[in-house]
Amino acid sequence: MTITITAFERSPDGGKGLARDTRLRWALEETGQPYEVRLVSFRAMKEPAHLRLHPFGQIPTYEEGDLVLFETGAIVFHIASRHPGLLPDDPDARARAVMWMFAALNTVEPPVLELFPARVLDAGKPWAKERLPLVEERIRSRLGPLATRLGDADWLDGAFSAGDLMMASVLLRLRASGLLDEFPKLAAYVARAEARPAYQRAFAAQLAINAL
Repeated sequence: MTITITAFERSPDGGKGLARDTRLRWALEETGQPYEVRLVSFRAMKEPAHLRLHPFGQIPTYEEGDLVLFETGAIVFHIASRHPGLLPDDPDARARAVMWMFAALNTVEPPVLELFPARVLDAGKPWAKERLPLVEERIRSRLGPLATRLGDADWLDGAFSAGDLMMASVLLRLRASGLLDEFPKLAAYVARAEARPAYQRAFAAQLAINAL
């Protein structure tokens, strides 16, 4: 059965790999699964046809036969569970990889997502100067322990896994802010993830759409 994912017709990031369909593309590339992409405009995202796939009117979605999924964590877990390459065979190592997926989405990403509003959207608000340092410190409070846990290892728990895929995709959002550079081990970790051929293919595919 053909796998079809949805992506922005025109990504807000201009194809820099920050849109969440990149995570799905990357997971499919890591596991060697062919897929098709259906591009969705911002208007179409809120129309009934797309809302049947994603009740919150967002991207990406995943379709495979009768199976329809939304939420990148759930989709990447499904891909990793069904196809070899992103989850270890050892049950304990597999559980730890899933743990890191949850850590990326539930512990690290929430404060990271606050940074853009704090720096850009709310920049003119009277309380913006007071809020921004608080947001940045919340991010550092996540990055410090993560860097310590990673140490000198290449990946979070042995071989590259879905946990690293999700964590690296979250950390990529910090590159332009300069915060990632404060933690050289994490900056190197993200660079290793970006250098993976599967990521390069996923990135190039998204960039090609936005370069049209």
